[in-house]
Amino acid sequence: MICYAAYPLSLAFPTDTVATTPELAPRAPPIWRRYLELTKPKVVALITFTAIVGTLLASPGLPPLDALVWGNLGIALAAACAATINHVLDRRIDEQMARTRARPLPAGHLTERQALLFAATLGVVAMALLAFLVNLLTAVLTFVSLIGYAVIYTVWLKRATPQNIVIGGAAGAAPPVLGWAAVTNSIDPNALLLFLIIFAWTPPHFWALAIARRDEYALAGIPMLPVTHGLDFTRLHVLLYTVLLVVVTLMPFLTRMSGLIYLCAALVLNAVFLYYVLALKITARQELPMRVFKFSVTYLMWLFAALLLDHYLMG
Repeated sequence: MICYAAYPLSLAFPTDTVATTPELAPRAPPIWRRYLELTKPKVVALITFTAIVGTLLASPGLPPLDALVWGNLGIALAAACAATINHVLDRRIDEQMARTRARPLPAGHLTERQALLFAATLGVVAMALLAFLVNLLTAVLTFVSLIGYAVIYTVWLKRATPQNIVIGGAAGAAPPVLGWAAVTNSIDPNALLLFLIIFAWTPPHFWALAIARRDEYALAGIPMLPVTHGLDFTRLHVLLYTVLLVVVTLMPFLTRMSGLIYLCAALVLNAVFLYYVLALKITARQELPMRVFKFSVTYLMWLFAALLLDHYLMG
């Protein structure tokens, strides 16, 4: 966001006739960008990517075009709807946190009514696409995931327990199952393995961020684990869940869902993740929590990319 400042006019006018002008406020972003920001596009991109992987893995070759296109578009729109509702419900919290106070609602760039109308439009279109162009099971599962994140997690879990991320992680882990169901119209055991990977990945991913933003969460009254149980306890649990994640990520190979390409990628990615998490556990370097957080996103993307590569090269 660009900040404009007035040049000192005393260079051009005598000091007794200086013309003073107020500093110009930062310009509000274009209207389309404000609505786009409501959807948390980076988060939705990662969600959609894991859903696409689920869609592609569900078929030996290329999946049906309607499932691939309309299924993942519907899942993406539903995720955008949930993110927008999250913005509305978290507006008061966002106003208190430096990381989020520039978002469209706390910054006053959009009203809650505009955001809710936008969310309703996204949700209706998403459900219509999934129910009429894909299958009813995918539509129902997507709706349940939307409610789980946008309402149950945001309204209740987030404010009720430091285990909010663990319990609420089920909604965020659903996209591969949704993508798979778009092809098979069923809940496949292999899809549930993908669900377990994201479910185990979620706590170390978010708790690393919570460590970095501990003071902000405390100020906003959100009982994140570092706020309620301290940094040492949280670092230990980041490590424990990462070890669990390592075990879970080996299951696709052990169940013969995937082959050596995936196994090699998983071993390398897990080694790097464990290195960062162990460093986080035994040192107090301030940059490590955000480094773990950022790497965890890269980790998940490459892990799912490896599943996809293995599927088409080794399958």
